[in-house]
Amino acid sequence: MDFKKTTAPSNTVTRNLMDLCRDTNNIYESVAIISKRSNQIAADVKDELAKKLQEFGTNSDNLEEVFENEEQIQISRYYERLPKPTLIAIEEFQNDRVYYRNPTKESDRLD
Repeated sequence: MDFKKTTAPSNTVTRNLMDLCRDTNNIYESVAIISKRSNQIAADVKDELAKKLQEFGTNSDNLEEVFENEEQIQISRYYERLPKPTLIAIEEFQNDRVYYRNPTKESDRLD
């Protein structure tokens, strides 16, 4: 999913726990699914930001010189304003856009 086009809120929203455990019938399983998806989103965002900021990197290790680039600052601010990965993952989970499976439940069905 393109996290830039998400409709997730940027601030904290009170959630109904019964809505979160609707599909799994277990709030802990739902939270584990959301947590894993959130970690995936955070890694994607971090990688993309690192690639964009790598263009501005310098090869010198001099700590005394600090270069401020306006474009670099704008990119950083843009990523800071994005919704947190947890909020994006919750929205995806509630809109049934997250694929998940529980191998223990699948093995029970096969026996």
